[in-house]
Amino acid sequence: MNAGRTYTLQAGSIPVEVERKRVRRLNLRVRADGSAHLSVPWRCPLAEAQRFLDEHETWLREHVARRTERDAKPCDGLIPLWGELAALPTGSSPDELYRAELAARLPEVAARMEAALDVRASGWQLRDMKTRWGSCTPRTGRIRVNVRLAAFPPTCLDYVVAHELTHLLEPSHDARFHELLSRAYPDEAAARAILRRPAREACRVA
Repeated sequence: MNAGRTYTLQAGSIPVEVERKRVRRLNLRVRADGSAHLSVPWRCPLAEAQRFLDEHETWLREHVARRTERDAKPCDGLIPLWGELAALPTGSSPDELYRAELAARLPEVAARMEAALDVRASGWQLRDMKTRWGSCTPRTGRIRVNVRLAAFPPTCLDYVVAHELTHLLEPSHDARFHELLSRAYPDEAAARAILRRPAREACRVA
């Protein structure tokens, strides 16, 4: 692990962002959006960080599930939808609404970002994922998008689609990846900041 950089490890099927920081011990936490983050001391070996994650996989899985399920529960009949609080239609669940909304919006966003990056996915899938906003298989060109993105402002969907399409050009998260991504979505940091917050906090309240 190189100082000052972040890496991704796995705790079972859960991706964990690993970051070197000025800390004395390993510190694992689950962010508001359900993503996992591990702070490690500067000289911590990668193997030690992985052993720590393996030992805490059960704890992490329980806390990730708890965080991601919280936002989907209606409060006063309202749920976050595209960055605003909206009434949940009678007889519909949040997941059903999010899936329908994303299915309607994704084709336009995908076409726009494919044109910006000059690359095409071989297929798109909508998934209810607990730990990722999107995923890509560069070998097949298939991309999966988390239906819960419909809870956040539309710009977040733009970012995730652009991010996963960029992986068709560069599988890693190196400097080239971020340079390519910036051609389609210049403000990556702003979108990531929104997605780290609970969806309700990202809503515009009249």
